[in-house]
Amino acid sequence: MKKALFINLVIIVCVFSACTVRNIKVACIGDSITEGYGLACQSKTSYPVILNSILGSKYEVLNSGRSATTLQKKGDFPYWICKEFSNVFAFKPDIIIIKLGTNDTKPNNWHADNYEKDYQSLIDTFKTISTKPKIFLCIPVPVFKTKWGINDSTLVNEIIPIVNKLAKTNNLPVIDLYQLMNEQGKNFFDSIHPNEDAVKVMAGIIAKKIQ
Repeated sequence: MKKALFINLVIIVCVFSACTVRNIKVACIGDSITEGYGLACQSKTSYPVILNSILGSKYEVLNSGRSATTLQKKGDFPYWICKEFSNVFAFKPDIIIIKLGTNDTKPNNWHADNYEKDYQSLIDTFKTISTKPKIFLCIPVPVFKTKWGINDSTLVNEIIPIVNKLAKTNNLPVIDLYQLMNEQGKNFFDSIHPNEDAVKVMAGIIAKKIQ
């Protein structure tokens, strides 16, 4: 009888433990490329959704992208003032993917010192989250053609060196989407935003880095 009770107790404990295991939470920070601008169905084909599918049931991915946003606080639409920024803190992620900078390349937005300072501030702010999330810095995807002021020259000569510098300073991993997406030009429908095919490639790159 005692043996049967012990076995039942072990089973109950194991079941309870299995039910209380928390998924690994991933928050994807970004602009329209993260949000899924131009895709037929953002809720099904944005890169965070595809990323969630690749990572599997042990993960929970939040799409916290907001179109047109800048990393710089003095940009024309700072990410800092958006609800998506606040959502990250409520979500309490274990992993944060930062992919901001494309809109910062616009001439009216770009200021190298502000970009570096505000990026560091963003990193420091996310580090205050109680889950102590692991933060990944993304080098943005290529700009295949200048549009709306968004340009590849500022991205290559200004953004990329700063991201690499901050990654080294803060000992954070880098996901180089620029180099790894450089052959995907035909799948960027407006030269800025990836289509469904390119999104799958991007999600795969990020998933591989996380895993």
